[in-house]
Amino acid sequence: MLEYDRLFIGGDWVPSVDSDVLEVCSPATGQVVGRVPMASAGDVDAAVVAARKAFDEGPWPHLSMDERAEVLERVGKALAPFGPELDQLVPLESGIPVCFMSGSSSFPLFDYYVDLGRTYQVEEVRPGRPGASGPAIIRHSPVGVVAGVVPWNGPVMQILMKAVPALLAGCSVVVKTAPETPLSSYRVAEAFAAAGLPPGVLSILPGDRQTGVALTRHPGVDRVSFTGSTAAGAMIAADCGHDLRRVNLELGGKSAAILLEDVDLDVGLPTALTFGLFFNGEACSALTRVLVPRSRYDEVVERTEAHVSQLTVGDPLSPDTFIGPLVSERQRDIVEKYIAFGHEDGARLVCGGKRPAGLEQGWYVEPTVFADVDNDMRVAREEVFGPLLSLIAYGDVDDAVRLANDSDLGLGGAVFTADEAAGLAVARRLRTGHVGINCQGQDWVFPFGGFKRSGVGREMGVEGLELYTELQTFGLPIGATPTPGG
Repeated sequence: MLEYDRLFIGGDWVPSVDSDVLEVCSPATGQVVGRVPMASAGDVDAAVVAARKAFDEGPWPHLSMDERAEVLERVGKALAPFGPELDQLVPLESGIPVCFMSGSSSFPLFDYYVDLGRTYQVEEVRPGRPGASGPAIIRHSPVGVVAGVVPWNGPVMQILMKAVPALLAGCSVVVKTAPETPLSSYRVAEAFAAAGLPPGVLSILPGDRQTGVALTRHPGVDRVSFTGSTAAGAMIAADCGHDLRRVNLELGGKSAAILLEDVDLDVGLPTALTFGLFFNGEACSALTRVLVPRSRYDEVVERTEAHVSQLTVGDPLSPDTFIGPLVSERQRDIVEKYIAFGHEDGARLVCGGKRPAGLEQGWYVEPTVFADVDNDMRVAREEVFGPLLSLIAYGDVDDAVRLANDSDLGLGGAVFTADEAAGLAVARRLRTGHVGINCQGQDWVFPFGGFKRSGVGREMGVEGLELYTELQTFGLPIGATPTPGG
């Protein structure tokens, strides 16, 4: 049992304003495995006030980016020893199998942004029009106080994706973690505390939806960075729009894996299925719609059943487990509701669809595949966030592109083919933020985000740093010879 009685606010460990407690349950057993304070609106206010003071009066935004990179390098080194413990802690609280942990799965992000911070040009000189204006210095200035709201899938990764580039940019940050997975965030906070950030620069608060609302609506916040459901993102966007505050949203997905007719099924299909079911299917970028040419449909259905049926379902802490429990009983209920929708709408169950035998405790659902799915069915249109795949037949490549794009969401996708050039040609026609060719193809150096109702803005890569900046233009008279600063 892990128990904490303090909150990490502005770099200090302080008691909560209120006495409410979050109980953390193991998805594998339903038993309580930890307790932490529930951050209240008063705690949020204290964190934002500290962040506001740190940004408006403190040294952090005025350090050079190279100096901030040095601090973040220390954070990465302080966090690295916690890697093996986090490998166990994240599966314990989230149900994500340990096979998807790697001791430092999120820590290369530090190396990337530290290196970027040491080479990034904060200012550039841009010449004016000859005879009309002098040159100007264009500066990327930190946006201010950032509110980061993160989900429960990949909790450590999600915190770092927001906090590290925002801090590197010179912002102060308040992160609200998900109520299901607060335990791992304490280890992250301890690493930041050990690195010696100035007072007020970072707070990490566990809390529920009300905590999140108090944070995203706080008048002291300059930018909201949210990862979560499309419905919640729409409400946050409306709140930020009312106050004209900056917002970026990484929301839901209903990504399609297109198997072209020439695909090598021995290679392409297992890869597509893996990226449809990884993290128990509780991933916004999961390839949950598999588009199959009619000429190979029966073969793909047969191979999919054979592959998915042999996946090990069980204890997320076992290295042999590929599918663990859903994060909560509520999430299991949602997945089972969509399995029922699949039956009601006329899809054909290929495998799964039940709670696995012998795993009565915990919130397990068998990995489930429906065939003969029409793209208008609910299992094909709505994000399930669980181990449920839909096999959809298509005629020609134009039909495959039409089906892939026929969605309100546009986060990711993939094309599997023996001809990479042909795959890239198809990828260029897809209205999604990210498309892999014979792979998932994500990395810290690439921007990540969605089209349509999958979000606004991009995280990761240099774009993930510039997300937390505002552009300033310093115009100078004709004949001036400016020197850019850091």
